[in-house]
Amino acid sequence: MILPQTAIYALRAMAVLANLAPGDSIRSRELAEQAEVPEHYVSKVMRRLVVAGLVDSQKGHGGGFRLARAPERIQFEAILHAMDVDIEMGRCVFRYRACDAKNPCPLHGAWAELQEALSHWASSVTLERTRDAAN
Repeated sequence: MILPQTAIYALRAMAVLANLAPGDSIRSRELAEQAEVPEHYVSKVMRRLVVAGLVDSQKGHGGGFRLARAPERIQFEAILHAMDVDIEMGRCVFRYRACDAKNPCPLHGAWAELQEALSHWASSVTLERTRDAAN
């Protein structure tokens, strides 16, 4: 898979949150179960999403996690950024310092195409799409 496992876990957790009824929250253990994320990873992932302003967290009775804003206002790009995933255009897959159209590495054209598609996907798809898929 092209995305790190932590980013995949974050996308899963956010999809679960997007499918909660407005105003509802979910506890860490239940979130881990529904998102199929190991319980020890949930707190790490959710802490980063809270810091990024994508998730609200409340402790105590009736607490848990919920989206900080409407699903249609949260792009996958923001979730990936919170997980330190950099979909930077132009980064060489071989990590050549002088890789560009004039000095391409063997995978330059194919890699640039993949990066462009991934960047477009991440910036144009929102959590609202996960709600449509679940219903």
